[in-house]
Amino acid sequence: MKEFDVLTIGNAIVDVIAKVDDGFVVREKLVKGSMNLIDEPRAEQLYGVMGPAAETSGGSAGNTAAGVASFGGKAAYFGKVKEDQLGAIYAHDMKSIGVHFATPKAKDGPATARSFILVTPDGERTMNTYLGACVNLSPADVDAEVVRAAKVTYMEGYLWDKDQAKDAFRAAAKIAHEAGRMTSITLSDSFCVERHRDSFLDLIKGSIDIVFANESEIKSLYKTQNFDGAADAISKHCPLAVLTRSEKGCIVVKGKERVTVPAHPVDKVVDVTGAGDLFASGFLFGHTRGLPLRQCAALGSLAAAEVISHTGARPETNLLKLAQSNGLI
Repeated sequence: MKEFDVLTIGNAIVDVIAKVDDGFVVREKLVKGSMNLIDEPRAEQLYGVMGPAAETSGGSAGNTAAGVASFGGKAAYFGKVKEDQLGAIYAHDMKSIGVHFATPKAKDGPATARSFILVTPDGERTMNTYLGACVNLSPADVDAEVVRAAKVTYMEGYLWDKDQAKDAFRAAAKIAHEAGRMTSITLSDSFCVERHRDSFLDLIKGSIDIVFANESEIKSLYKTQNFDGAADAISKHCPLAVLTRSEKGCIVVKGKERVTVPAHPVDKVVDVTGAGDLFASGFLFGHTRGLPLRQCAALGSLAAAEVISHTGARPETNLLKLAQSNGLI
């Protein structure tokens, strides 16, 4: 089997994206900027009132794999869909952009997952996710050969909501480390951190080489409002942490070393969906090529800037060409 730069593991979700006003968020009793897990009846109700929408394959780790592929990297993906219409669309989308995706489709059970992403005029997104088939990702879906072939195995924190998905990542992490490969996690969102703080810390201390988190997530992990204190804490628990701070840029934490990189300029923020996912894709693409940390972070910032400049969580511009035109590669 060929070598992969990055294997991502996550919830395979079709994004249903609609623009709404702040009043809609209030009327539907939603927490702006949050990710809410919903059941099928609520999914149908929201779909009925949200207005025109665009459907596209998504899911946090899926977006990261798409970003790596757009940079010209070799990406693989583990995620569960059902053998239904949306599942077929998802698999086609991943393969069409060059991502290796061979997780067996479920023949019965819940439908392929979908996330209703409500984008307000300020570009903030509020996600309402029906997890459906994706929660049934299990250790049986972990292809050990693919894990051993990947320089980095990366997972999304949202997987931690279901025990068998959690077990799947633990199995993959064990295989990766036994093969001398690296592991990585994104903490996904602060609400996810609050649900799983203790087990996240245990995982990070024992099984993770690279942590990705935004400012609210890392502060939530260590139950502090002090960002610098949280950065110092993660430096003791993980070899490498990449902490994003929106328009303030990011800080890469490696032991006592701190590398600060500004955010890449954006003319207008249209939709922040996928910003963290694409940042991770740029950083990991650079890191698997042995580039300096500052350059890795700059590639991440560039990818994040591209994706927030339009609606949707996957790049519309070839990221390799964009990086070359910006002198980053």
